[in-house]
Amino acid sequence: MSQVRAIIGLGNPGADYEATRHNAGAWLVEAVARRAGGELRADRKFLGLHARVQFEGRDLHLLNPTTFMNRSGGAVAALCQFFKLAPDELLVAHDELDLPPGSARYKTGGGHGGHNGLRDIASALGNERGFHRLRLGIGHPGDSRQVTNYVLGRPGKAEHIAIEAAIDECLATLPDALDGEWARAMNRLHSFSA
Repeated sequence: MSQVRAIIGLGNPGADYEATRHNAGAWLVEAVARRAGGELRADRKFLGLHARVQFEGRDLHLLNPTTFMNRSGGAVAALCQFFKLAPDELLVAHDELDLPPGSARYKTGGGHGGHNGLRDIASALGNERGFHRLRLGIGHPGDSRQVTNYVLGRPGKAEHIAIEAAIDECLATLPDALDGEWARAMNRLHSFSA
């Protein structure tokens, strides 16, 4: 199995969205950049904020697309084409309604589950099953009619603290995930709950 060479954090661009639940994936990538001492910088050829860092001794690309969520695929395809990355060398971090705040799960392949960012990436790569996901729990509002306002809303203080704790745990498990040691990474991360 290939090693992960890039982490993509999904979210929406701009100050109006940066603190919203839908940007949890982007928060994860920002945390990786901080831990690695790198800086995400605007790069037009990748339609996003990009950094190349050394994370725990591993060469890694970080990308937060600055297209809107439902257009994330163009940025990911541009990164893959430029650096010759295969889908199974990608880890896409995104918000997950079906997990409570303070939890996170790795997943390889599978459907998009109605997530527009995942749907667009799968379409752009022509491969829904090939890339890895890091699902960051944000909880569900309880009514499907409230989902849009919920994901585009800001988490409360306790919820935000729980999400940040899960992101910290993700950082601790990333070295194993990046090396393709998925069982070890999953065993640790999937047992965590803030």
